[in-house]
Amino acid sequence: MPNALVPVYSAAAITPKPKVGNDTLKGLPEWNLADLYPSMQSPQFAQDMERAQKECAAFAKEYRGQIEALSSNAAQILTIVQRYEALDDLIGRIMSYAGLIYAGDTTDIARAKFFGDAQETITSASSDLLFFQLELNRLSEETIATLMQDKALARYKPWFDDMRMDKPYQLEDRIEQLFHEKSVTSRGAWNRLFDETIASLRFKVKGRQLTLEPVLNLMQDPKAAVRKEASNAIAATLKANLRTFALISNTLAKDKDISDSWRGFKDVAESRHLSNRVEPEVVNALVSAVEAAYPRLSHRYYKLKAKWFDVEQLEHWDRNAPLPDSVNRVRPWSEAKETVLSAYRGFSPKMAATAQRFFDERWIDAPVRPGKAPGAFAHPTVPSAHPYVLVNYQGKTRDVMTLAHELGHGVHQVLAAPNGALMAPTPLTLAETASVFGEMLTFQAMLAKAKSPRERKAMLAAKVEDMLNTVVRQIAFYSFERKLHEERRKGELTADQICALWMSVQGASLGPSIRLNPGYETFWAYIPHFIHSPFYVYAYAFGDCLVNSLYGVYEKAHEGFAERYLAMLAAGGTKHHSELLAAFGLDARDPAFWQIGLRMIEGMIGELESM
Repeated sequence: MPNALVPVYSAAAITPKPKVGNDTLKGLPEWNLADLYPSMQSPQFAQDMERAQKECAAFAKEYRGQIEALSSNAAQILTIVQRYEALDDLIGRIMSYAGLIYAGDTTDIARAKFFGDAQETITSASSDLLFFQLELNRLSEETIATLMQDKALARYKPWFDDMRMDKPYQLEDRIEQLFHEKSVTSRGAWNRLFDETIASLRFKVKGRQLTLEPVLNLMQDPKAAVRKEASNAIAATLKANLRTFALISNTLAKDKDISDSWRGFKDVAESRHLSNRVEPEVVNALVSAVEAAYPRLSHRYYKLKAKWFDVEQLEHWDRNAPLPDSVNRVRPWSEAKETVLSAYRGFSPKMAATAQRFFDERWIDAPVRPGKAPGAFAHPTVPSAHPYVLVNYQGKTRDVMTLAHELGHGVHQVLAAPNGALMAPTPLTLAETASVFGEMLTFQAMLAKAKSPRERKAMLAAKVEDMLNTVVRQIAFYSFERKLHEERRKGELTADQICALWMSVQGASLGPSIRLNPGYETFWAYIPHFIHSPFYVYAYAFGDCLVNSLYGVYEKAHEGFAERYLAMLAAGGTKHHSELLAAFGLDARDPAFWQIGLRMIEGMIGELESM
């Protein structure tokens, strides 16, 4: 079914970024959304909205209830699939534009109304398309097999295969339509409430009222007093709004539980595993491997960092603090651009050329602005257009890594686009592969240019912290979500109960060298992944460990690797993870697979210990 805007958020969306206070970052690029539509008031947008409504209605009028009768004619089914795909692209273009306009300033009333109106109109129009996949899924396996003998229609076999996986969980047509249409006033509305609430919050630091993003930046200030004040400001504002965030979380968890119950999903994360096209046992193996590695990873590293700070325990606001002897400098946008492109170029000229287009054609929005969506994401829009990247660039090394991460997503999305609107989208687990790989390429290139042992130490420490945020922290987030959704099935949760669930996983994952002070219990409330994409977070750990394994293969044999890697990205959603990884001699279903990635993190920690 056509998708509304679902940004591919990076870990940067929940990892604090550094502070900047000079003019080095003036003139950062802002995206040009005119490649989608000239403006919110443009005749083209209004015409496409009208066309989408009319063509969806016409599609339903012509084909609803007819798919079984037409299923003996492969050419006819192909025509219908292609017409459906064209509508998917049209609807995706409309909602991508509306969503990106909204992300540019979620506090602007006109933008919020524009997004809300578009969402309501498109949800209503696309409800006329729901019958198509439902009726296709009622066809017998024999009928589908016969249809796939037609060469032209067989191009869509991966889409048919994916669709058939949803068959056991689909409901009667009218119920599916009800779920779809009410999403605007249920999940969609609560998502929007969260976004607008977060954007409107102000956090008092040094007498100034700041938005969330700058305060998170201060959590990496070189001065401990500033980090503490920023942390306390976050805690105070979140605590004052916990009832709202608890209500949002309770409502969305219950909404998901109702949907899961009707569809027959037993486990709270089962629907996410299905949408990710990953077996539950693979996810369970990943989670078990990471949790077992907590002492060897996060506990070990934070003990080392506490030693560097000459304390027994780090305060929680010091977890991502710069090292005592690190040099903090602002990296201009031009440097960040060349750093990432140079790293990409060293791996593959094609990869660099694709990334270059994001800069040349204004597909990136980089400045921090009041009301702008926090963190970072890459949104693929639709194959007939191109992706857009949003970052909040503030000049630190981690911001360069975030840029590399999001451009990895962007390159992936560009390469996968020729598969068409139905088969270009990639499951979240594989969607993080290109982003994390791009990050790793950039890090290794920067590390190779380190001018002193002190600089190398700072870079290694920053990378280890990023990997812990991506692997350990995301698995802890996944465990928190599981507890929240499981407990919600028993009844509504108070804000204090949610805070207690949060703390129950944080201590275990971070270890005894991090002191979790009063106020930290509220920090679950600002994380957008829990709201927008339940159980999304394990995709980061999946992607990071997978990339570490891929990078290990790359280091051992460069010959032909880049070609195989780009072919994997170009496959989009047409192949299962097992088929894609087989080209590199890897298998995520093997429990030992996850240890490869975890050992890379251990190796970096070991090098830091030896310095």
